Amino acid sequence: MITGKYPSLRLRRNRKNDWSRRLIEENNLTPNDFILPIFLTEGKNKRQEIKSMPGVYRYSLDKLTQIVDNALKKGLPMVALFPYTDRKKKNLLGTESLNEDNLVCKALQIIKKRYKNKIGVMCDVALDPYTSHGHDGLLNSGYVLNDETIEVLINQSLLQAQMGCDVLAPSDMMDGRIGKIRKSLDKNGYHMTQILSYAVKYASSFYGPFREAVGSKVLLKGNKKNYQMDFRNSTEALREVALDIKEGADMVMVKPGLPYLDIIKLVKENFKIPVMAYQVSGEYSLLSNAIKKGLVDDKVILESLISFKRSGANAIVSYYADRLDKILK
Repeated sequence: MITGKYPSLRLRRNRKNDWSRRLIEENNLTPNDFILPIFLTEGKNKRQEIKSMPGVYRYSLDKLTQIVDNALKKGLPMVALFPYTDRKKKNLLGTESLNEDNLVCKALQIIKKRYKNKIGVMCDVALDPYTSHGHDGLLNSGYVLNDETIEVLINQSLLQAQMGCDVLAPSDMMDGRIGKIRKSLDKNGYHMTQILSYAVKYASSFYGPFREAVGSKVLLKGNKKNYQMDFRNSTEALREVALDIKEGADMVMVKPGLPYLDIIKLVKENFKIPVMAYQVSGEYSLLSNAIKKGLVDDKVILESLISFKRSGANAIVSYYADRLDKILK
C-alpha cells in the first residue's frame, strides 16, 4: 500500500532519469528465460519457409546443429522439437510417434551425441503431428478417446526418454496422463526425466500457423473443444494444474500466452510451481506482420515478452528466442 500524498510524494521523481528507471526495474529478461522451438523436416540441406510465420523455418536434420549452436551461443537453456511428418507416414493411430527412426528421435540422438547436457531438449508428447485426422489422440466418431490415447502417450514418452529427451511435455490434455507417464518413467529407470505439463491449454484460434508448421492444419477434422479448455474459464485452470501437480508434473505450461496473462498470474500465485508461458504462433504472426507493415514499432516484441515475466512466468517458449540479442539490447 502506498503511504504519503502529493506533493511530498511524487512517483515521477523515480522516472526522471534513465539510470533511475533502470535502478528500480521490477522485471527484466535474460536468455535464461527462453525456450526456442525448432521445426524439423525430412530431407537434406532444407530450410523451408513457413509462410504464415515470417522468419520461422523448418530445418532438415543436417542443419540442426547450426540451430543448436546458435541457441547455445545466445545462452538459451533449452530447445523444443516439433516434427513436420510426411503425410504418407500419418495414419489414424499416429503410429509414427512410436517409430525410433522418426524425426524427433533422430534429432534427439544428434543433439545428445554432440552437446551432451550443455543444452536441454524438450519434446512434445501428443499425436497431432502423426495422425491423419490432426487430433492429439485416438479418434472415435469425432471424440478423442482418453484412456486409449494415454497408453500410446506412455509409449511415446518412454521412447523419447530412451533417446535422451530431458523434458517431456505432454500437450494432449488427456485426463490422468501425467500420473501414468510419471509412473511408467519411474518404473523404467527414468526417475530424473522431467515433465512439463501443458496443464492449461485452451481451445484457441491462435494456433493456426503452428498447425501449418507441423502439417496438421489441412487434415484437422472438426475442433479440439472436447479435450482442450474453454477460453471462457479460469478456475478450471486451477483444477487442471492441481491434478497435474498431484500426479507428478515438475513444471506447468499455460497456452496461449498473451490473452491468458491473468491465468499465468493465477497459477503462479496459487501453486508457486515453475510456470512456463507459450507465446504461440498466432501471437507471433500477428506481431511480426504488424511490424512488417509498419503498424507498430518492433519494440512491441520486448513489451509483449516482459508482460509474461510480469504476470509470473518463469520462462517463455517463443519464436523470437533466436533473436534475443537484437530484442534485448
